Amino acid sequence: MEFEFWICFGFRYSIFGFIDHKKREFLSPFLIAKDVTFLGKHATMLSKRIIPCLDVRDGKTTKGIKFKENVDVGDPVEMARFYYEQGADEIVFYDITASSDRRDIMIDVVNRVAQEIFIPFSVGGGIRTLGDMRQVLLAGAEKVSVNTAAVRNPKIIADGARAFGSQCIVLGMDVKKVEASDKIPSGYEIVIHGGRTYMGIDALEWAKEGEKLGAGEICLNSIDADGSQQGYEMALTPLISENVNIPVIASGGAGNISHMYDVLTKGKADAALVASIVHYGTYTIRQIKDELHQRGVKVRMRW
Repeated sequence: MEFEFWICFGFRYSIFGFIDHKKREFLSPFLIAKDVTFLGKHATMLSKRIIPCLDVRDGKTTKGIKFKENVDVGDPVEMARFYYEQGADEIVFYDITASSDRRDIMIDVVNRVAQEIFIPFSVGGGIRTLGDMRQVLLAGAEKVSVNTAAVRNPKIIADGARAFGSQCIVLGMDVKKVEASDKIPSGYEIVIHGGRTYMGIDALEWAKEGEKLGAGEICLNSIDADGSQQGYEMALTPLISENVNIPVIASGGAGNISHMYDVLTKGKADAALVASIVHYGTYTIRQIKDELHQRGVKVRMRW
């Protein structure tokens, strides 16, 4: 049986253990925390993260509005390299139709990206099993994002956290504003399959449950704000961030740097996802960081 010592360095953590190549599985993974934000919301404040989001469909980066009217905007590997060189803190990739089409994960894209960038990146879409998670992590990603699969089978969060560590498991939440009710007291409902299926699950309760199950981070996407460039959902974001003890990434609605400033301060998000404003060249990552730094937001300025 062949074993290989394996170590993964990140800005927030390092993981080390052994890989059994015959069974293609991790053995005895260990976590070394490097970023105290991983230890809880009340730890010392560290840098806010700026994270470009690349939605991928049929091998191309695509962008839409409220999960509709998507148009192709470029090659995901080339765009990831471009944002890495600009100073992005992480990259997020979503295969936006893998779950609804019941397709496998885009492992070829993951392999190619891992050869081009040297910052953490996460992958979501089509991840349904521990085997899928293992395949993505072995291909070079540092995190996996589960959304539809976690709603259908919450146990996958706990199983993933147990196998690979909570720092590798991101709970993706696609959320739609609805009328508050006994079933949805927060007025925000979880939807899956790329915004196609309403689940009757309250977003706040699902966030809390995801944390209990072992998710290390939440990526909170407002479908109402997605692609609008009118600002992040400023009621939803602090609602979730103030009620969990894991980092929250705000997603959906960035149209200018003030929107990012607001969500990282008033919204209490730990990171801001950006898409349209960088894909279409409205701002560069450097411009975003420079202005946030000037306005007193702590961001990573050296790369």
